Amino acid sequence: MKLCIVTPKVAIGDGQGRVNYEVAWEAIRRGHHVTLLASSVDLALQQHSQVDWISIPVKGYPLQLVREIAFSTQSAWWLNKHQKEFDLIKLNGAITSARGDVNAVHFVHSSWLRSPVNRSEQHSSLRSIYNWFYTTLNADWEKKAFSQAKVIVAVSKQVERELVEIGVPPECIRVILNGVDLQEFSPGEAKRQTWGLPEGVTLALFAGNAQTPRKNLDTVIRALAQVPELQLVVAGTTTGTTYPQLVASLDLSKRVHFLEHRSDVPELMKAVDLLVFPSRYEPFGLVVIEAMAAGLPVITAATTGAAEIITPECGIVLSEPDDIQALARALSLLTSHQGQRHQMGQAARTIAQQYSWTSMAQTYVDLFEELSKL
Repeated sequence: MKLCIVTPKVAIGDGQGRVNYEVAWEAIRRGHHVTLLASSVDLALQQHSQVDWISIPVKGYPLQLVREIAFSTQSAWWLNKHQKEFDLIKLNGAITSARGDVNAVHFVHSSWLRSPVNRSEQHSSLRSIYNWFYTTLNADWEKKAFSQAKVIVAVSKQVERELVEIGVPPECIRVILNGVDLQEFSPGEAKRQTWGLPEGVTLALFAGNAQTPRKNLDTVIRALAQVPELQLVVAGTTTGTTYPQLVASLDLSKRVHFLEHRSDVPELMKAVDLLVFPSRYEPFGLVVIEAMAAGLPVITAATTGAAEIITPECGIVLSEPDDIQALARALSLLTSHQGQRHQMGQAARTIAQQYSWTSMAQTYVDLFEELSKL
């Protein structure tokens, strides 16, 4: 089979990029030839004899929207010339205006556009106007891209529901959850002093880009104020936010540790006791399954796609992400019962083992092989 994958990045360290990285390697292992239309590709893939990399340069463009338009235009021009050379073309959302056979959906912009969380963030600043314009355009482009594909892959049941809401026929949708690196994220112990964190206390971890309010760090901080025996580690960019001021106003400065963006989250997870991630809108949420693989109990919200794999034995799913009292009760429960935390962490690891990157990639390539025979 000759497979073409169209995506900006094919590499470890990027959610969508990691999915395509694993899918490419699985296709190679089965003897297929892979062409990558991408701006950035892992070096080992670049050099593989079964891989052709068609570089789509977008560096230097000032805005994400402009970069995406440039990528879409260039990739579509190339695909329209070479489309008949492939048995199957895999796209990712509205990444190109050319037609694809399989479209993997990691984010539904139409749903985000309608979300009350998104609307609550809108105001008259240039940034909010740009974000609205960006989301509106992507929502329109996605509908066209989805209508041209034979199969739409949703990365969670939540995304599947959102696709149906915008008119994608249910029979055209397959759900393939994102995976996790079970070696990189694994149970263990790490010295807290590496990050300047206190010993002898229960530590909850919040990991994510806190600059976007949809990640919901504000609710976590307000709930923390009601659980005095718990401390919080924030691994994510907070530059330009008011979270440090909120922490100070609640007299939590000694109990909240801002670490900013981290590249060593797998090790950091070995130094904490639980993950708290009640995102207001999250199509999947890789950090949830990564924490589970690391043997951590998880507190999240039903608005996070990965919540569908969490059972009461391994975590707590809040029905409403902004329910401060419910979150405080969940934090208090896990803080007060060390034995229960340990048992939940073991159960979380067991569930995560069902969702390795290898298993995910095999499911994708099984689908490709099935479609290529039709």
